[in-house]
Amino acid sequence: MAKEAKIALEDGTILKGEGFGFETVKTGEVVFSTGMTGYVESLTDPSYKGQILMNTYPLQGNYGINKDWYQSDGIKAEGFVVREECTHPSHMLSEKGLSEFLKEYEIPGISGIDTRFLTIKIREHGAMKGAISTEEIGDEELLQMARAQPSIVDMDLVDKVGVREPKILGEDFKKKMVIVDCGIKNNSINALLDREVGVVVLPYDTDPADIMDYDPDAVLISSGPGNPNRVRESISTVKKLSERLPIFGICFGLQIISLAFGAKIYKMKFGHRGVNQPVKDLITGKVSITSQNHGFAVDPDSLKNQPLEITQINLNDGTPEAINHNELPIFAVQYHPEAGPGPNDTKYTFDSFIKIMKEY
Repeated sequence: MAKEAKIALEDGTILKGEGFGFETVKTGEVVFSTGMTGYVESLTDPSYKGQILMNTYPLQGNYGINKDWYQSDGIKAEGFVVREECTHPSHMLSEKGLSEFLKEYEIPGISGIDTRFLTIKIREHGAMKGAISTEEIGDEELLQMARAQPSIVDMDLVDKVGVREPKILGEDFKKKMVIVDCGIKNNSINALLDREVGVVVLPYDTDPADIMDYDPDAVLISSGPGNPNRVRESISTVKKLSERLPIFGICFGLQIISLAFGAKIYKMKFGHRGVNQPVKDLITGKVSITSQNHGFAVDPDSLKNQPLEITQINLNDGTPEAINHNELPIFAVQYHPEAGPGPNDTKYTFDSFIKIMKEY
């Protein structure tokens, strides 16, 4: 007989279903993602640290788990909420099932949840603090745990997902990029290596002088979780290196770069998470479908007197999706051009990065 599990939201909502994965209680901000595939990539994406992930597509686990699909060294999300868990995956590369995967990283899962109801609630009221349990616990105690946790706005999450020591890859390549690791995804690293650019992955709080000791041709400020305003070290790095070499940013990195040049960041109602976000390039007029995962955005009004120009926008809500510096070789995108699985429309972004780096 399946063990009962439940999830509580700070507004008092309590939903009950069947538990899978690890038996435990976890808290986090409850968010939804719209991708039909990609649960392995999402669960292992460092940007989901501090969050309980819910997929809107009803069936999860149907193609199993393969380590080659990981975006980090393991699951970073705090919990997984699904409509239906597939217990018999069908894929030639599958190494294990979804429940076994969650158990390995001590993450709770809950199935049998009306994910449509929960998605509509989050869209109407915004992302909420929540608690998920796959073990015995009273409803009121679980609800209090959901409410008592700090807001993700006030949490320091980057230091929980980035490297602690330098990591060097592609040493034989002529060009080299330092990645300031706020929560880099494996696909981003691989996209650079595939283009014969070596990478040095450094902790987010590495001193700028130590970064320059590696003699990089450019710096990438990576994607990552939580509130960028709290990552003052990376903001300071951009300020100090902005006139010394090209700087690029992906997702969280765009926000860090924007903060370094005086922009403001705000928390979105429920964010952009999924593989179907339309982005328009304001220069070419081209529209791309992008993969995204972020809950904070740049306030476009705060850029009006700054040296940054918005070059791409989200067609659903008009939020900034790419910025360029007016004079310096600095630009960034809010979406994920490494996109795997997901649309490949914006993989050219890496080529643009590298072209600027080589011409500098």
